[in-house]
Amino acid sequence: MKNYPVMYSNTYTTPENAKGFLSSLFPSAAFYPSMAKIAFCANREAQQGKSSDQAWVKASLDIINALERVGVSLSFENISAFTELDSPCVFIGNHMSTLETFVLPAIIQPHKAVTFVIKSSLLTYPFFGDLMASRDPIAVERTNPREDLKTVLNEGCEKISQGKSIIVFPQSTRSTEFDRKKFNSIGVKLAKKAGVPIVPLALKTDSWGHSKLGKEFGPIDISKKVHFAFDAPITVEGNGKEAHASVCNFIETSLTNWAK
Repeated sequence: MKNYPVMYSNTYTTPENAKGFLSSLFPSAAFYPSMAKIAFCANREAQQGKSSDQAWVKASLDIINALERVGVSLSFENISAFTELDSPCVFIGNHMSTLETFVLPAIIQPHKAVTFVIKSSLLTYPFFGDLMASRDPIAVERTNPREDLKTVLNEGCEKISQGKSIIVFPQSTRSTEFDRKKFNSIGVKLAKKAGVPIVPLALKTDSWGHSKLGKEFGPIDISKKVHFAFDAPITVEGNGKEAHASVCNFIETSLTNWAK
């Protein structure tokens, strides 16, 4: 696989010369055919039982390249927050758009085996349902919080014991606004039970918008820079309230700074 800077740098920012002139004039029209081809090919490999960690990372990197070609600028900060850990961890972040689901594998998987906590309905989506299923995610229904917690704790601890880190988006739905009252502590509970650290994740990905047809395929707005930032690992102590507050504070502070 080509040695992409984003895979092995502590920070990364899209180079100024990454975008194509014509594609940046019509970013949505230029991006979605590329995205569909990348996702379709990766999903077909999964259907054929050929999916692998390397193929997942490559598809994610290809999505990053496709975004950059149409003029989206991406920034990744403090990747060493988790690469220097000698154990699995639980990544806890806000959830803003489809973009993070496609991009995070390229950032994390080269360093740590990882999977997501996802809505079970995503496993039936065209283009990437089979690919997501091949990554051994933790699937929840999001209709019964108590059952979801049990599923995340049981399956999460098992996967962590096998050396796999978990990405958790505790919000009930994707949103461009962060509301800590709607940001539950399921990730903190998992980290505490599994005995691993939390790595807070703040992101701003509203460049990939929502549409009336669905949240997955909204307009691409190249005026909005994409940000991902990781904070120092946190050990969960006591009832976990301090750890949960620290994650929320980091996300709020990051979003405020990015809005300036």
